[in-house]
Amino acid sequence: MSISLLVEQCKNNDRKAQMALYKQYCEGMHIVAQRYLKDMHAAEDAMQEAFIKAFQKIDQFKGDVTFGAWLKRIVINTCLDTIKSKKLEIDPIDESVLEVVEDDNNWNVSDETTVAEIKSAIDELPDNYKRVVQLFLVEGYDHQEIASVLSISENASRTNLHRGKSLLKETLKHLRYGTGH
Repeated sequence: MSISLLVEQCKNNDRKAQMALYKQYCEGMHIVAQRYLKDMHAAEDAMQEAFIKAFQKIDQFKGDVTFGAWLKRIVINTCLDTIKSKKLEIDPIDESVLEVVEDDNNWNVSDETTVAEIKSAIDELPDNYKRVVQLFLVEGYDHQEIASVLSISENASRTNLHRGKSLLKETLKHLRYGTGH
């Protein structure tokens, strides 16, 4: 059965259609949640909560993006809400001293660098950099979307991305040349 037909049935509170969509997307959305919440149970809870929100707000789905993309955004926002509710300290940024940075599109890493090494290096970043780097590089959000999701300015998003990418490059360079920790 097509996703669009299942979505239409879900708009009529069809429980079987909801279960079919859940089965279709739960594994992928759990992986997305685990990128943000390292605890497997917290990721599972956030994913479940995101599905509940999605089914409650399914009338807001207009089909301008795929259902999967729409659901993924809800999962990410739910994970970020979970992080905020746990009151993880995010370093405050003094907006008056922010530097304006050009987006660094020269984003090359050694061919020998593995995805696991990159993910591990991202996980080691300070939280304020890690969230922006994940949203920008992994999820494909732009600075306006990141600013909205994280309740920061676009300038703070750019600065955190620039600084996070710089730290990431240094970490990966140290790994490559054996000077890491």
